[in-house]
Amino acid sequence: MPELVAQGPRPEDNWRRRLPAGPVVLGRGDEAWGAPWEAFLARRQAELEWRLGRLVVRPNADARNPVFRDGEVASAPFEVGVGGAFVVGRTTFTVAVDAPSPSDPLAKPQTLTVAHGELAGVRFRDAPHRLDVLSRLPDVIAGAGSEPDLFARVCGMLLAGIPRADAVALVTVEVGGPVEPFGPAGAVPEPPVRVLHADRRRPADGPFAPSRRLVAEAVAAREATVLHVWRSPNRPHEPAVEFTVQGGFDWSFCTPVEGEACRGWGLVAAGRFVSDEGSTLPFPSSPNDLRDDVKFAELVADILSSLRQVQVLRERQGVFRRFFSPGVLHVLAGRDAARALEPREADVTVLFCDLRGFSRTVEEGAGKLLDVLTRVSAALGVMTRAIVENRGAIADFLGDAAMGFWGWPLGDPAKVENACRAALAIRAGFDAVSGDRNHPLYGFRAGIGIATGRAVAGGIGTAEQAKVGVFGPVVNLAARLEGMTKPLRVPILLDEPTAAAVRAHLPPEVARVRRLARVRPAGLETPQDVAELVPPAGPDAVLTDAHLADYAAALAAFMSGDWVTADDVLHRLPPRDRGKDLLTGFILQHNHAPPPGWDGVVPLAVK
Repeated sequence: MPELVAQGPRPEDNWRRRLPAGPVVLGRGDEAWGAPWEAFLARRQAELEWRLGRLVVRPNADARNPVFRDGEVASAPFEVGVGGAFVVGRTTFTVAVDAPSPSDPLAKPQTLTVAHGELAGVRFRDAPHRLDVLSRLPDVIAGAGSEPDLFARVCGMLLAGIPRADAVALVTVEVGGPVEPFGPAGAVPEPPVRVLHADRRRPADGPFAPSRRLVAEAVAAREATVLHVWRSPNRPHEPAVEFTVQGGFDWSFCTPVEGEACRGWGLVAAGRFVSDEGSTLPFPSSPNDLRDDVKFAELVADILSSLRQVQVLRERQGVFRRFFSPGVLHVLAGRDAARALEPREADVTVLFCDLRGFSRTVEEGAGKLLDVLTRVSAALGVMTRAIVENRGAIADFLGDAAMGFWGWPLGDPAKVENACRAALAIRAGFDAVSGDRNHPLYGFRAGIGIATGRAVAGGIGTAEQAKVGVFGPVVNLAARLEGMTKPLRVPILLDEPTAAAVRAHLPPEVARVRRLARVRPAGLETPQDVAELVPPAGPDAVLTDAHLADYAAALAAFMSGDWVTADDVLHRLPPRDRGKDLLTGFILQHNHAPPPGWDGVVPLAVK
């Protein structure tokens, strides 16, 4: 059936369409055949009509840019036969025939299927050249800067390693995708074939588009190369069947590229048994002696598959690196990765971090939600970087919040210290830019809660879908502490086990701890001590070590019921310290006198 093949300047700029019985318009109009990549195509460039085995092209005299044929402007109607072409702008339009009539005695090609590895014992007749090409292949492929570059390099290596091929291509079949009919009426629909890159030994021969039927057969075979031969080497002057797009080929084969990284890919080569000069190429009488060419294509496919798989694994590792520390990645990359991911109990430290100012930002940016998402993503980036860079794992994202944890899959004696370093890094990250109106994080702050205890960590979920996470009361406590940062007006809150570990193991030049109060969150009967994680003393620090000593004295007086002394000492602290507001506010609320039955516990309105 006749088709028109469009090929633009890039490999992906192409399409092929069956020519109808009646005329069709080539152009940018609504009902026309367009080429979105071609800027020089007029709204109505030309009228096309397939008639008596030729394509009649009638250029539109009103079109701003001309139609070229054989390098010259074509203003009058002209005809194009199969294999002929015309050009508009940077796009070449080629007349093709995808499949012959089934009544043609040569319509069915001779087909040979070669299982992968079957040709392992075949010797190359030009071994030094082929081995030289293969030795350079890994560096050539690995050096590709982009996928189009990779596709072009692979095709170049195929041409270099299969000297008897006139054309090569790297193709892909959308496995499991929608099918489209082609071929004779009643034929089984085939999956769409897309040419990733094609190359000709002589560019002047025009673009090469392989037979979709050949490609579909080979990719369906998965582990076998399919070879089609349309003209016997014993009868070199027998008219060739126009089975592939350009026609004129005596043979063509497609070798599938195995592996998930190259799913649906195939390598195609096509050529003739007789050169243009009329001398027979060194092929014995049997098509089986294309075997060394097939073997070379299989080796290229194996190397390409392996290198692509390595690239995919590196990309995945790059994604995992955003969620796991190098130590965790090392465990997950080992042979026992599945066992390492199994849920188990572990002593962990959990950090829960929530964004402040998010709700207001969403309301203000209701008409620009993508911009809001960009800002929130930047904020989550500050959180995740701090967690991962301090050897933690990302357990979850909850809208504008992130949760990290330490102590799994490897036991971590420094889990508390690493979690606190991450919390201080998050606080510093927001403090550094939240006042800059031109920064995406302007106006954002973070509340952080850290708790330490026993939990279940690992792959949590169902048999169908799971994620790495942590589960247990310590998680709820970390989230509750984060919520309490609002009424207590401090950025980072710790539970008592975490605070004790910080006092014991973190030097004051890294972090300090201030016991804030003993509180009873709403809905809970058991009071708990909460502490603030404070940055080290320095020129920019709000609180000096003397201030922390004063607060400790004030808290002791407050809990014992000596509120006069407590209030006097609290007023020595700098006005910028909001952590004292809980005690001063509670004292003021009760008119500077402890309530009856005072037990030193401050009730909170939040959990």
